[in-house]
Amino acid sequence: MKKSENTKLTGWQWDHTYINLPEKLFSKVKPTPVSNPYPVVINHILADEMELCFQPKGIESLGGILSGNQLPKGANPIATAYMGHQFGYANMLGDGRAILLGEHIKKDGKRWDVQLKGSGVTPYSRRGDGRATLSSMLREFLISEAMNGLGIPTTRSLAVVASGDPVYRDMPMDGAILTRIAASHIRVGTFEYASRHLSKPDFKIFLDYVVHRHFPEIEGSPNTAIALLEAVMQKQAYLISEWMRVGFIHGVMNTDNMSICGETIDYGPCAFMNRYDPVTVFSSIDTAGRYAYANQPHIAQWNLAVFASSLLPLISETEEEAIELAKASIQTFATMYGREQERMLRQKLGLMGEQADDKSLFDDLLKLMLKYDADFTNTFWRLSTGKLQEESIFEEDEFKLWLTRWQTRLYKNEEPIEKAYAIMQQANPVIIPRNHLVENALQAATLGKEMTPFYLLLEAFANPYAFKDKFSLLMDPPASEGGYKTYCGT
Repeated sequence: MKKSENTKLTGWQWDHTYINLPEKLFSKVKPTPVSNPYPVVINHILADEMELCFQPKGIESLGGILSGNQLPKGANPIATAYMGHQFGYANMLGDGRAILLGEHIKKDGKRWDVQLKGSGVTPYSRRGDGRATLSSMLREFLISEAMNGLGIPTTRSLAVVASGDPVYRDMPMDGAILTRIAASHIRVGTFEYASRHLSKPDFKIFLDYVVHRHFPEIEGSPNTAIALLEAVMQKQAYLISEWMRVGFIHGVMNTDNMSICGETIDYGPCAFMNRYDPVTVFSSIDTAGRYAYANQPHIAQWNLAVFASSLLPLISETEEEAIELAKASIQTFATMYGREQERMLRQKLGLMGEQADDKSLFDDLLKLMLKYDADFTNTFWRLSTGKLQEESIFEEDEFKLWLTRWQTRLYKNEEPIEKAYAIMQQANPVIIPRNHLVENALQAATLGKEMTPFYLLLEAFANPYAFKDKFSLLMDPPASEGGYKTYCGT
């Protein structure tokens, strides 16, 4: 496509509330220019949602804006400071390779952070290069948009721009910048940092800012810090139950990767489970299985306990009372998550109302799936269609006994069976980002410069609950995971 220097990305409505906070929370910094930026993929659907306009001609010149070489008029770039418990150990972190351009506001008042990821060195880079590989940024684009299609709260991806410069990891790789869109980039780790580095009055300013921006319904609460803790806990209980619903494994659930507003953030070593196994781990750095599939609810509570600890100075004037109030709140997370889990399992099995053995019915199915190496996604999807074929588990006598129990339970719905199937088909996707398909698409895009497999997956992930013959081959799990590992892009 012919270049045009007049091409513009229009429609930005910038605001910069974060820079009105105490200065220790951020550093002003500009993106480091790259040599030959070129858009690889642009999310026109998201652009429309944000009321932005990409002009169709000369789209290559948009690379200058989306790489950070040319700042949009009104942008005021910063890198934010935060800490994080990484695999249980606290570290000083911050935006080491990401720069926040500002907040874009729609006409209806909806606000998004706009961040360039892979945009160069910042004061928080910790001897890193501040860059990202094309493969890892395309991966985040693909998986975050798949999560959005699955209906799971997530950051979004507006564009990936190739930098034209190499990035050195274990070998030279193509560099890229991702434009990430989020409700905000405030994390549990941001509160860890604020509690250690801000004065108490400044910490209160920050807390009030977060409440006003994300939880206005709790403004004026008798104890704002406790109210915020409980609001974040509820967001996380819902989010983790949704991860579990589709077999998603985040892979690096450090406190700096837990968003206060309840969005899935940072898609480094994440992956989706094929064969059901609660101890499934794909991340190469999670050698002890800390962030395995079944551990995710427990890790969420651990992270929230760290969040509660950071809030102690604002919970009560006396440390002893603050600790007791925080403990009492954190102990309710198991109940919160339990409710979300029961909601999720009833949707997956089409169960209406509540019966005493609903959870055991779900758990017993998982035990059979583990025993017979059943595919997590396909097993639930086939149950939701009433067509039980092509899965060996369906031929087992133990499963047939379970099936009788489940069908008996469905009769207690006192609704037509078709309604149960309809509920299930909204909870059990046909298509997920199968790891081998994602890797194949990324290799084609980065090694062969062929984007067709990538776009095919994007199209399928846009509506993952609808069966289409066109995407039927995307439903098949690999013959073997073959020791599949995912890697952090830094």
